[in-house]
Amino acid sequence: MAILDQSNPLAFFKTMHRAFGAQLVATPDRQDPIEGLLENAFESFERNVEQPPDCEAAVACRGGCSSCCTIRVAATAPEILLIARTIRSLSQQMADELRHRIAEADRATKRLDELQRMLAGLACPFIDQDLCSIYSVRPLACRGHASFDERACVDALAGRSCDVPISALHMTVRSLVQNSMQAALRDAGLAWATYELNQSLQIALSDEACERGWINGEDVFASAAINDVSLEEMAETFDAIKAVAA
Repeated sequence: MAILDQSNPLAFFKTMHRAFGAQLVATPDRQDPIEGLLENAFESFERNVEQPPDCEAAVACRGGCSSCCTIRVAATAPEILLIARTIRSLSQQMADELRHRIAEADRATKRLDELQRMLAGLACPFIDQDLCSIYSVRPLACRGHASFDERACVDALAGRSCDVPISALHMTVRSLVQNSMQAALRDAGLAWATYELNQSLQIALSDEACERGWINGEDVFASAAINDVSLEEMAETFDAIKAVAA
């Protein structure tokens, strides 16, 4: 497993990109690359944030605090499809309840930009009594958002302050893992953008065939794409990073 040397993040990107690419090539006919890719991504993320630098305080995030679970979540297609699988594996009652909550959340947030969504304070549909009901398969975006001050998070949610001290290590590792996976997906001819979670889950849950469509190279979540940075610019960046790290 790749270990991040913070003085050389490009080497970490290169190693992760190579590992994700090998997984995609090794999957027979790309029948099911989703769980293998994300097991690697999640394990690599957790392993590289478990030992923070000595200068960093302890992360304050814990079960029972969901203050940050009102922000927009950007997820890749494999993450979305894994969550959809998880929901389908639940009891009918639980799955139906989550489908309803996701649909309600999508209707409430679809036309809100990132700042408007944060100010609206609308909770993620997976939050139940301040706990995440899909915690084990939560996206990298959620894993990478870690605060050192729970009170600052509560104040920010209430509109009293936006100065929340967050972990640079978590953000860096999340970006490197996610971007290297996206670069590998792009190289394999798979849709590699990031998508708004609620809207894309609506698509995934309404049509089970979209999983096979994505594996076959279709951009099944295109209508939910987040375009803060264009795919062209991201592609140029990935290519430049790979060239420098080679």
